[in-house]
Amino acid sequence: MRVDIVSLFPEFVAQVAGHGVVGRAGERGLLSIHGWNPRDYAQGNYRRVDDKTFGGGPGMVMMIEPLQACLSAVRAAEPTPAPVVYLTPQGKPLTQPKVRELAALPRMILLCGRYEGIDERFVEAEIDEEISIGDYVLSGGELAAAVLIDAVARLQEGALNDAESAAQDSFEDGLLDCPHYTHPASHALGEVPAVLRSGDHGAIARWRRQQALLRTWQRRPELMAGREWSKEDRKLLKELGIPLE
Repeated sequence: MRVDIVSLFPEFVAQVAGHGVVGRAGERGLLSIHGWNPRDYAQGNYRRVDDKTFGGGPGMVMMIEPLQACLSAVRAAEPTPAPVVYLTPQGKPLTQPKVRELAALPRMILLCGRYEGIDERFVEAEIDEEISIGDYVLSGGELAAAVLIDAVARLQEGALNDAESAAQDSFEDGLLDCPHYTHPASHALGEVPAVLRSGDHGAIARWRRQQALLRTWQRRPELMAGREWSKEDRKLLKELGIPLE
């Protein structure tokens, strides 16, 4: 997968993406990241990329011309069509289903805003999708881009040493993940649940599913609303005392 980053600080995203699973995906040829700076395509001695907002008010807005020229160069560098994704607090929340959808693409272009944002005319003309990583404001879209790249990279086939790890992650089936433990079995902080030491794989799978249901109900109950439950899940929910809608 190829990811092109349009940002005033593309090297920042590239550095973050050079470690861990994302870095390994790059080393294995599963992911390539290319940075593009709109300032390199700005005109004039000062290479300005921002200007005051019409109507008054604080802050500056990223200008159309440098972004247009930069995006044209991005598209010319690789013929593969790609959606342009704008990282902004005004976008739709990033979810695991959306991550899976993007991970299946051969290429995507990520646009990182700065200042008060981007001229709305450019957004309406060139942006295919707006994505937010949460209901808060960052100084720019670079951290959001790094989050999205990490989430997408780990789903590239061969990026994880054990592909089953991704299948068992939180949100993969709409629930939070179950608790996990490692050695030692006995510690001053507590004991590893006996079922996990039993060697009974059926009982372990049942316990993990029940714990995922319980944790989701306790921490993110909205994820359970309107869901179609299997017969086994209904039985586990009943044992937990969790009411079904």
